[in-house]
Amino acid sequence: MVSLGTIGRKIMGLPEPTRDKAANGPAAGVPQQGQAPRPVNPWESAGAELRQQTAAASPRTGSAPRPASTTSPATPWTPQDERSGAVFARRLGRGLIWFVFILAAVTGVRSWFFPAKAPAPAAPKVTTEAAYPNEEAQAVAARFARAYLAWDEEAPEDREQLLASALPAGADTTMGWDGHGHQDVLAVQPGAVTKTKNDQARVRVEVLIRPEAAETEPAKGKKKTAPAEEPARWVGLDVPVVETSGRVVVTGQPGLVGIPASGPKAPDLPTTQTDAELSTATESAIDKFFAAYAKGDTDAVTAPGAKVPALPDGVEYGGLAAWSADAGSGTDRTGTARVYWTLGGAKVEQVYRVTITRVSTSDASRWQVDDVRGGSA
Repeated sequence: MVSLGTIGRKIMGLPEPTRDKAANGPAAGVPQQGQAPRPVNPWESAGAELRQQTAAASPRTGSAPRPASTTSPATPWTPQDERSGAVFARRLGRGLIWFVFILAAVTGVRSWFFPAKAPAPAAPKVTTEAAYPNEEAQAVAARFARAYLAWDEEAPEDREQLLASALPAGADTTMGWDGHGHQDVLAVQPGAVTKTKNDQARVRVEVLIRPEAAETEPAKGKKKTAPAEEPARWVGLDVPVVETSGRVVVTGQPGLVGIPASGPKAPDLPTTQTDAELSTATESAIDKFFAAYAKGDTDAVTAPGAKVPALPDGVEYGGLAAWSADAGSGTDRTGTARVYWTLGGAKVEQVYRVTITRVSTSDASRWQVDDVRGGSA
């Protein structure tokens, strides 16, 4: 049976020991008679064999062989103290490991792999300034413009009273007029409101005025006649206003400004395709509708449920100039009608966008007007 010593020597690559039976007695590991077997220590056997090999290789000083030592074999290595650097490195490594474990316990392992998302920055606070009361400013400026540009030298107090309602208390109500002449205001149209500073603004107002021609002395021997009226014309007026104490008032003198003689060039609008067949089929229905439209009785020529207010008195139907239905499909269609009206002794042409719908009964179907809007848009 292979002993543990043999197994240990084979593992460590040591040779098998050779002992002198006469000198050393019974073979190691074989118990003598009457003695209890002693456990074999492979390290002791290896040490003894190493000493024998060393003794055999060293030069001999005498003729007599050196007796084998009978003392217990010593270990084949010499313990040495570890260097201080190795001890420090080992302790430092252990300290780092413990630091990582403590850090994981405090911060949580989850935060290492799924870090918390940074909070989104708070939206900047935007202070919105209260909107300027444009509608009130337009109303006050329009009332002021009507009173400011209308005067009559025979009744100056009328102008003063009207101006007082739009001016601050104690303001000069005779401003801008020397007390002579006569002028009428026919229409007033308030426009853009331009805010300046300190709750002030400038309101553009367009005013249609008709001044009276200046009176001239008649030629000698001629009778004095009434002055002729000048044609009406539009003028612009920039009116300064301010918001104070919850109201808008005019702050001072306005200024007359010009109005453009014409507007800007119109953009090129897309053209609409025409359904010629539908236009021909529905032209008589459109003609009947506008004839009834002028008379104020459209119930018989409009679709069920349609409500079309009647035209004012004095408007007479002059005929259908043109009608074209837009290309499309379905039971609801739209087209453009050009109509002649007789008004004020003249014939005027108007444009309408007309919506028609197909109305079906048990025995027939026909197109009727459902809605009508002025203009070509």
